[in-house]
Amino acid sequence: MKFHLLLAAALALTTVAARASEPPSKASSGADKPEAAKPALFTPESVASEGSVTVEGVRTDYRAVAGTLIVHPKGWDDAAHPDPGAKDEEKDPKAGGGPEASMFYVAYFKKGAPAADRPITFLYNGGPGSSTMWLHMGAFGPRRVITKDGVHTDAAPYRLVDNAYSLLDASDLVFIDAPGAGFSRIAGPDKEKAFWGVDPDARAFEQFIIGFLSQYGRWNSPKYLFGESYGTPRSAVVVGALETEHSVDFNGVILLSQILNFDLSVDGPEANPGSDQAYITALPTYAATAWYHHKVSGDRPADLVAFLKEAEAFAIGDYASALQAGAELDSARRQTVAERLSHFIGLPVPYLLKADLRVTGGMFEKTFRDDEGLTTGRLDTRFAGPDIDPLSKEADYDPQSAALSSAYVSALNDYVRSQLGYGAGKSFKPSVDVGKFWSFEHTQPGETEGFPGALNVMPDLAVALKYNPQLKVLLTGGYYDLATPFYEGWYEMHHLPIPANLQGNISYSYYPSGHMVYANEASLKALHDDVAAFIRRTDNLSR
Repeated sequence: MKFHLLLAAALALTTVAARASEPPSKASSGADKPEAAKPALFTPESVASEGSVTVEGVRTDYRAVAGTLIVHPKGWDDAAHPDPGAKDEEKDPKAGGGPEASMFYVAYFKKGAPAADRPITFLYNGGPGSSTMWLHMGAFGPRRVITKDGVHTDAAPYRLVDNAYSLLDASDLVFIDAPGAGFSRIAGPDKEKAFWGVDPDARAFEQFIIGFLSQYGRWNSPKYLFGESYGTPRSAVVVGALETEHSVDFNGVILLSQILNFDLSVDGPEANPGSDQAYITALPTYAATAWYHHKVSGDRPADLVAFLKEAEAFAIGDYASALQAGAELDSARRQTVAERLSHFIGLPVPYLLKADLRVTGGMFEKTFRDDEGLTTGRLDTRFAGPDIDPLSKEADYDPQSAALSSAYVSALNDYVRSQLGYGAGKSFKPSVDVGKFWSFEHTQPGETEGFPGALNVMPDLAVALKYNPQLKVLLTGGYYDLATPFYEGWYEMHHLPIPANLQGNISYSYYPSGHMVYANEASLKALHDDVAAFIRRTDNLSR
């Protein structure tokens, strides 16, 4: 093959040389001229503005930049050029001309702060396929949209206020939209394959971060990643690759609503019979929900955290033992475990027996308030909404998502266009449907090819911690989160393949809220305080 390629190249060069030596023909026309190289698919953009925000009684003046950076798939060569005459499907992505992503960001820089003295935090939501409007407009940006807690927020006009819990008091901030979502775009041949998958997505964020550090002179700043939901496995892959492949150490990683091992997801565990751990790690969230809605049998404990410790002990003790017994579980013991389970999670004993003691997330959401004709929230079980189909086995929608999404979409569109000056003539995509394109295949550290089973990036985070023993991790979550149950994250961290002494690098904070912890204002304040304190004790600026 190499011989034929060399031969073809030689023939091509000979032909070009021969034509160059011929005098121009009178019959020549513009059609005979070589096609000019096509311009890049995207051009970086940026627009700057200024503002201020007061957090913890201290005013921070900042410069905001809304813009885009261009990234390419694995193997792209920025020193090579595509064949200008090649068709799009024939272009070699390693030689330019292949797929590109224009990744949108909004960055906030404290005015007058030297880069080396100012931490910088890269933030993103998950999905996969979600924009980062949630963290931007609900948690840590300088402006925050007001929504109702636990019930559906009224329609517009929505109220946007100065965010007294913005993280700008502790760090500069960069909110990033994933490829294709928000104001980010992808284009070129096989663009979905190039950017929509665990590893392609992580590579895009790695490139973005490296490009951003260069463009804004932040190589010597204390560095942090903040990922929510699918942003947590993304963070594990990204920090591992940045440290081991690019020699960029991070000070810390903040994980909100974590899932690193998808075998532990309580959405669909019935498709993996013989593996019961997802039911076990979800039980404390079921219990928290029953406590919140006053469905714990007997006297309701006064203290939620103490009650959850009891639920955790039952989950990994008698309940886990009963599930693992399988067909050997006798009827008397099955009845006893069902009654105890009903006490904690508020579902009827006959239902639990019929479900073989195994309740998926969708089943719980549909059944928990079934007698009221209500579906319980997935992202936040404090929320509820009318059943779509009263006869469904599992929930048909998520009432919490329905309750908040309009406020966030409207607030982001208005804020970016009217206050940041970006977005004229552009459409904002709150999320993109990556489902049929997304590849969960992931090549774990030290492996040469991806594993086609359920995604597990625990080894990536473990390698990052071992490669950089100074890396610190803060795990945060909500007690009422049924998308990524809080005890699941705790379980993952306590089963990382790391030396015992590195467990001390991981700290934990949990809140009486859901997947979007910041949807509850008191929890947002606590989250801000915990993250700000984490950054200040790990930024190495006081040494």
